[in-house]
Amino acid sequence: MKQDQHHLFVYGSLRKGFHHAAHEYISKYFSFVSTGKIRGTLSDMGDYPAATPCDEEHYIIGELYVIQHEEEFTWAMEQLDEYEGLFPEEDEGEEILFRREMTTIFTDNGDIKNAWVYWYNGDVSGRPVIASGDVMQYVQEKLKQ
Repeated sequence: MKQDQHHLFVYGSLRKGFHHAAHEYISKYFSFVSTGKIRGTLSDMGDYPAATPCDEEHYIIGELYVIQHEEEFTWAMEQLDEYEGLFPEEDEGEEILFRREMTTIFTDNGDIKNAWVYWYNGDVSGRPVIASGDVMQYVQEKLKQ
């Protein structure tokens, strides 16, 4: 298995600056590698950001992590898949909001890596676009208004 198979790129509540409980989970199983970006656009869905891939020169800012112990990777990712809603309850009729895919990461130190990313699986039509690609900056600007 390629080493990059054990990398994870996060752009929303899983980033360390949000101090979200989910980040505590990330820091327990993953080690921070670098800040970086992926090609895509971010939309404000109200309670969470939605990342969608694109071919244009739009980027989403986030953080790259690597699993600390490779033997824990599958289990750790299953927990994150559940957090991201990849397994909705069948009887609730919920749609799958996110999908996990390998994506190219451009790190701030110049490396290019592949990592798992959670892309939004729904419709972002009519939702505000986060032009900076940085959820943290966007939230801080909204709080100032």
